[in-house]
Amino acid sequence: MLSLSACNRDANADVAAGGNGPASASVPAGPKYGRVVSVEPVRETTSTAPQRECHDEVVTRRAPVKDQHQIAGTAIGAIAGGLLGNQVGGGKGRTLATVAGAVGGGYAGHEIQERRQETNTVTSTVRKCDSVPGKSSDRIVAYDVRYEYNGVTRTTRMDHDPGDRVEVQEGVSVVSDSR
Repeated sequence: MLSLSACNRDANADVAAGGNGPASASVPAGPKYGRVVSVEPVRETTSTAPQRECHDEVVTRRAPVKDQHQIAGTAIGAIAGGLLGNQVGGGKGRTLATVAGAVGGGYAGHEIQERRQETNTVTSTVRKCDSVPGKSSDRIVAYDVRYEYNGVTRTTRMDHDPGDRVEVQEGVSVVSDSR
């Protein structure tokens, strides 16, 4: 059985120290290393549920009209115009001036009230909510490491990127050492 541990030392150091070949009687057997062929990150994607985002929005709209036919403006204008017309002239001229003043005043009062109603606005705050898609995140949870040792290519999963070589321990289960 083989064991792996990460090591970033020079890949030729194992050969010089008695490395992957048979152990020499005069040189104690040192660590053995496999050459890393590839490292593939293993990713896990997680996502959160969609969220509701709300905000207050100020809305201005035209105020509801209470007097759609501008009767109050017409009446007030007619009275004011009639009173002014009554101040002019005498006899039949006064009567004509009063009638003309009432008609003109009524029309003017109607128009004034209509313009005021068109520009009369009401402001209110409205709560608006939208659904926002959830956020997803992608994180690396492990590394699939392909390495070559004694002419055989093997694959193991490690908790970190081992670099350019891995230590191979014969007769021990596969173990990943800390960085």
